[in-house]
Amino acid sequence: MKHLNDKTDEELALSYINGNNEAFDLLLSRNQNKLFSYILFVVRNRDLADDLFQETFVKVITKLHQGKYTTSGKFSAWVMRIAHNAIMDWYREQKSSKVIDATKDNDLSNVGSNELLDENIEALYVRHQVMNDVTKMMNLLPTTQREVIYMRFYQNMSFKEIAETTGVSINTSLGRMRYAVLNLRRMAKEHHVTLQID
Repeated sequence: MKHLNDKTDEELALSYINGNNEAFDLLLSRNQNKLFSYILFVVRNRDLADDLFQETFVKVITKLHQGKYTTSGKFSAWVMRIAHNAIMDWYREQKSSKVIDATKDNDLSNVGSNELLDENIEALYVRHQVMNDVTKMMNLLPTTQREVIYMRFYQNMSFKEIAETTGVSINTSLGRMRYAVLNLRRMAKEHHVTLQID
């Protein structure tokens, strides 16, 4: 029989359903940092993120006990989906929507892959400054766009995983990413911010 630490998250979830509370403790410890970081990034308020994190795990426990978890996918993706729904429910309750419209003169022609830097002091400073600027501008994006950027670039999720987690089609996920990039480029242009790391 496998020791708890050797079990996958999916196996731990099933073990918890069968009455092993230690399995849930391990599931929580494995997933809490990634999940809390995601929630905090989206809502940008630590107290609210704490509340939504707790609400998410209450829902996880409830759904596990109700038998609403199947091992057909990744446990972490399932939990992220629950967190996403909790965040969206909160936003709906607040009825707050900030929309940034893309302008016609934005394009994706200069968006390229990440390039490696020579890790010297100047390059580190430039990279740090660019990331600070990007983070400030990302905070101005609508929630759905900020969320897809976070999942794609900070959690390395595929567009398929993003679509499954957020409950939309892959095309919708790609569209949100496109508008997020367009909005970031527009904001960078308006504020004369250079986002390129050479």
